[in-house]
Amino acid sequence: HTTQSWQPHRKLNFNMAQHPRRLSTLLLCVAACTSLPTALAFAPTIVSSKSPTLVRRQETSNSQLGVSVEPLQEAWASYNVALEQSPLLVKSLSAGVILGAADLAGQAIESVRNANDETSSSSEEESGGIDVARFVRFAVFGLVLQAPWNHFYYTLLDGAIPPTVEPFTSTNLEKVVIDQFVQAPIFTVLIFVFLGLLEGKQMESIQKQLENDYQDTIVANWKLWVPATVVNIGFVPPILRVLFLNCVFFFW
Repeated sequence: HTTQSWQPHRKLNFNMAQHPRRLSTLLLCVAACTSLPTALAFAPTIVSSKSPTLVRRQETSNSQLGVSVEPLQEAWASYNVALEQSPLLVKSLSAGVILGAADLAGQAIESVRNANDETSSSSEEESGGIDVARFVRFAVFGLVLQAPWNHFYYTLLDGAIPPTVEPFTSTNLEKVVIDQFVQAPIFTVLIFVFLGLLEGKQMESIQKQLENDYQDTIVANWKLWVPATVVNIGFVPPILRVLFLNCVFFFW
């Protein structure tokens, strides 16, 4: 019964609903930080070595705007080196950070909505505080379950059905079907159980929640994750697939 320690919902004494400008800035920063790796990963090369005029224009533009892309490129290169050297560790840490940030953003949005809802029965403290326990649960979920599960799952999937150069192939269609109609239903159950245990729930309570919510959850899952999986399998390099999933999780 050690999971009972997760039950209390400790909240920071900060009402996000009363600070809309700070909240907007926070959300923009979090979204930018979590989306940047994916943007850098899939952005096309802007400057060609065969176009000196374009190079000069780009350098002039960056100089005028005070923008330097070199630190971002170096950071992205360092991330990829670390990813090659310690793939599971880097994927897990990235997932913990991104999913934790996703929950904070979600709580901020919920706080603003509750504050603007005149019929809300929640008190100011309940609607405006940060649920630290919930934030930690989602960060731990990303670190311990989401990233490791998908790391090994995609390793096995690509080993059994090697990736193709072309994005739209019968091979990739087969992998999408396996992902969404075999893997996803199993992983969804694991999510319910894992998060439920972290909340201190008993298995009977988790089973009842599955009976009530599983079908609606899996249908909602398919609406987003089927097209996301098509992109992930067809266009994303295998080593970056877990990072792509993390970014989709953030906006989900």
